[in-house]
Amino acid sequence: MATTKNFHDYFIEATHSVGGITTRAMMGEYVLYYNGKVVGGIYDNRVLVKDIPAARALLPDARLELPYEGAKLALYLEDCENAEFVRELFNAIYEELPMPKPRKRK
Repeated sequence: MATTKNFHDYFIEATHSVGGITTRAMMGEYVLYYNGKVVGGIYDNRVLVKDIPAARALLPDARLELPYEGAKLALYLEDCENAEFVRELFNAIYEELPMPKPRKRK
């Protein structure tokens, strides 16, 4: 089951005040970016974030879920409409992740 446009738009609207959140459509799902870094995705109408220590610290009881077949497990963000918490979580994840490598021009 792919993510619905309604759920995607609901999450984006609920977290609008956070700023820096962008998405990219990928095969019926959405990759979540925060200030240019991949922090997770929206899969099957679920917001999932990378399973890294910073995220685990803020989501100690979160379920690990599989975004899609063959992917790494990710943490389920149940309270995805709480903009202040999403800001805190995404800031923590952002700080822990390395900067993306520059893409080579063709």
